Amino acid sequence: MADQTLDAKGLNCPLPILKAKKTLKTMSAGATLEILATDPGSVADFQAFCRTTGNELVEHSVEDKVYRFLIRRT
Repeated sequence: MADQTLDAKGLNCPLPILKAKKTLKTMSAGATLEILATDPGSVADFQAFCRTTGNELVEHSVEDKVYRFLIRRT
């Protein structure tokens, strides 16, 4: 279970990334953020975001066109 959830459904790139970045800044190291998005491009975006920021993409999945990401803040 995530420490915090960000609902970014209906938002297109780059808004889900920007909102996640802002939210992660307020969280402690080791805390997890669940992001829900509907933009298909968010898969590649969050993979690249985690590679460049050093945060850990713990998992991602898709169900009913909703993309779910779980990111651990480092």
